[in-house]
Amino acid sequence: MSSSSPLSEQDVSAASMSARLARRRKTSGVDDPSTLSLASNVAHVHRAHGRYDRARRVDEDTLSRRRAILGADHPKTLSSAHNLVVDLAAVGDHVRAHRLAEDTLARRRRVLGDNHPDTLSSANNLARVLRALGKVEEACGVADDTLTRRRMSLGASHPSTLSSANNLVVDLAAVGNHARARRLAEDTLAHRRRVLGGDHPDTLSSANNLAHVLRLQGEHEDARELDEDTLDRRRRVLGENHPDTLSSANNLIIDLIELGDGEGARAVDEWMNRIG
Repeated sequence: MSSSSPLSEQDVSAASMSARLARRRKTSGVDDPSTLSLASNVAHVHRAHGRYDRARRVDEDTLSRRRAILGADHPKTLSSAHNLVVDLAAVGDHVRAHRLAEDTLARRRRVLGDNHPDTLSSANNLARVLRALGKVEEACGVADDTLTRRRMSLGASHPSTLSSANNLVVDLAAVGNHARARRLAEDTLAHRRRVLGGDHPDTLSSANNLAHVLRLQGEHEDARELDEDTLDRRRRVLGENHPDTLSSANNLIIDLIELGDGEGARAVDEWMNRIG
C-alpha cells in the first residue's frame, strides 16, 4: 500500500484559504465584496507558488463579478484585470494577455493618471507581454517610457525602477542598441549591488544581463569573469539545480568556447551532467 506524499506548507496554505473561500461564498454570497477580496487573495497564493492555471480560473471569475458589480473602471476591477494578465502570460495565452493588458493600461491611465504606480505596473505588464509575442520594438518603447516615469515618481534606486531598467536592458539588446544597453546594464547592476547586495537574485539577474550585452559586443573575457562570478553566487544562493544557475553555466560555456578554452567548457559541461 503506497503512502501519499506529505503536503508542503504552500499546499496547506492554499488549501486552507480555498476552504475559507468556499465557506465565505456560502455565508456571504459569491458576489459579496469580502468574498471577492478573499478570492483575489487565494489567486495570489496560487500565483506565488507557480500554480498559474489555478490562479487564472479564480481571477477570471473575480474579474467577471467585479465588472458586473463595480464597473469596468473601478480600481478593484482593474486590479483583478492586472492580475489576470499575469496569469494568462504565465500559462502562455499571450494573445489574450495582450488584449487585456492594453485595455487595463488604457483604463488605469484614464482613471489613475499616467504616473500612478498601478498604471506603471500595468505598463510593465504590457511590455512583458509584447516581449513574449516577439514585438520587441513596441516592448522597448513601453519599457523605456515606464522607466522614465518610475525614475521621476519613485526614484532611481526604487526596486520597481530597477526592475524596469533591467527589463529595458533586454529590449535594447534585442533591438541592437548595445551601447545604451551596456550603459544601462552597468548602472542597474551597480544600483542593485548597493541596494540589494551582491547575492540577491535580482542583482544576479542584472549581472546576467550585463554579461549577455558584453558577449554581444565581443567582450568575451569580461563576460566570462562576470558569468563565473554569477554562477558561483547562484550555486550558493539558489542551488545547483536551479534553472537560473544552469542558465549561468550555459552562458559560461559559451564564453569559454569563444575564448578558445575547450577544456574549460568541457569541465563545466561535465559538471552539469553530474548534477543531472
